[in-house]
Amino acid sequence: MNANHGYFYCFGCHEKGDVFTFVMKLENISFPEAIRVVATKSGIPLPKREFNSPEEAREAGVRRQLIDIHEAATQYFEAHLKSPEAARAREYLTGRGVTAETIAKFRIGYAPDDFNDMRDRLKPHFSEDAMRASGLFSSKEQADGKQGQLYARFRKRITFPIANEQGKTIAFTARALDSDEKSGPKYMNSPETALYTKGQVLFNLDKAKADMRANDFALLVEGQMDCISVYMAGIRNVLATSGTAFTEMQVRLLSRFTKRVVVNFDPDQAGANAAEKSIALLTEEDFEVKVIALDGGLDPDRYVREHGIQAYMAALRTAKRHSDYLIDRARQLFPGRTSDAKVKAMNFLLPHIRRMPNRIHRDEFAADAAQKLGIDSAIMRQELKQAAAQRVESVRSHQQDPASVAERILLRALVLPEHDDARILAVEQLSNHPEWYDGLPAAPVLEALSHAPVPPNPLDAAPDQQTRTLLALALQQHDDHGDSGSNANQSMPEQVENALHTLERRRLEHRQREVRSLMAEADRRSDQAMLTQLTAEKLQIDRKLRQF
Repeated sequence: MNANHGYFYCFGCHEKGDVFTFVMKLENISFPEAIRVVATKSGIPLPKREFNSPEEAREAGVRRQLIDIHEAATQYFEAHLKSPEAARAREYLTGRGVTAETIAKFRIGYAPDDFNDMRDRLKPHFSEDAMRASGLFSSKEQADGKQGQLYARFRKRITFPIANEQGKTIAFTARALDSDEKSGPKYMNSPETALYTKGQVLFNLDKAKADMRANDFALLVEGQMDCISVYMAGIRNVLATSGTAFTEMQVRLLSRFTKRVVVNFDPDQAGANAAEKSIALLTEEDFEVKVIALDGGLDPDRYVREHGIQAYMAALRTAKRHSDYLIDRARQLFPGRTSDAKVKAMNFLLPHIRRMPNRIHRDEFAADAAQKLGIDSAIMRQELKQAAAQRVESVRSHQQDPASVAERILLRALVLPEHDDARILAVEQLSNHPEWYDGLPAAPVLEALSHAPVPPNPLDAAPDQQTRTLLALALQQHDDHGDSGSNANQSMPEQVENALHTLERRRLEHRQREVRSLMAEADRRSDQAMLTQLTAEKLQIDRKLRQF
């Protein structure tokens, strides 16, 4: 850095530029954010922002007050941790190996067992709107429908501030000291506010981002105490999901700093499920993912305290590839060497294989799974390989593929007489939604039959020998009662309606995967307009899928 001329040059990567470029690259932030950072550090006031409406100005003012009120609350809790009332809290923290240095670094505090004290101390400095919007207080609805007086949400709890990327407190997690029913949940979190959306925040990102970039990987743990213990022991590139499910927004946030992640969630069932979901989201965005399984079923916090940081670092160095972890998990969930157990294990793995964007990686995962599951049949190996290549969700088991059953039901409906209710329903929906059957083996004959009268010999509607054979099999299976199960007790119009729903759901799920991929690409290009459009489409798809 040349301070006199106001520019920098890196002899390693040959990057160069002015102070704003330097801050943008160092902090991985946008140009406007870099201006604010430089101005703040230099003590230079920025020009007042102009707002498009009084409402927009009011909201910006409330957000500024929310930042200030959370800072005031952090200082309030910090001070109360030193009070006589907080003796039990200090004893608990000491028992968990939390040092004075850790308390200061993470600004851990204590919320006193008092409904009114914090409100009364903050009231002279903040507006009623800001206090109600902060999530730090609660109130009860009165008989006239209005909200009553505010009282402290967090009481008799150890408080852990949750900071944004710039290190400003935006929310809290608070741990109860008592375990009785009156004390409420063990951990209580701030509600979502104008500052805080839990699915868009990663605990400790503000402290970890530089080390994540320097080491080119992030260690992802489940709880804040896990994160704090590991960080203070010397592994600084550690983040926590704060006990919430990992989200796509958090994945995109993480991708700004690294594309390599080591996952170390709790070893219980909930932790295993969370690990699987996190792996799925990360691999879909082309992250390199590894997983730690600690000896003795311990969480990271306890493991570091009982075995030391060197043992934990050794476990970190021997983290499994996510594919090896998932194969071991499949064998654990579906033990045995029977054909049925192997199919169930494969169907557990296939969604994870499908999500991998790279064809070579999918093939390697599939081949490794077949070998480790002891799949000797050449036919089964080929089916697994094809499923991985085509990125489908499952392979054939004793049950029939729902999409295949739906095709057969619709083919049979489309050859019924013109006035039949089942045929009318099938023709109307398939004509309006050709995208529902796009890509299915029966697509050509479904299109032909839904756009023209049925010929005297229905098989003549098939445009080629392959679809002619498929139609013949569908009609033959109906005559032989080939499609059994829940369809047997349904009327034909009901069967058609269910089949159409199956195809619609299949199409929505396919588009959902496409949108996720496009969102990742738009995020990489910093195309905010496209990202907003795709996010809106994904939310609409998610709502529709929840209706099924």
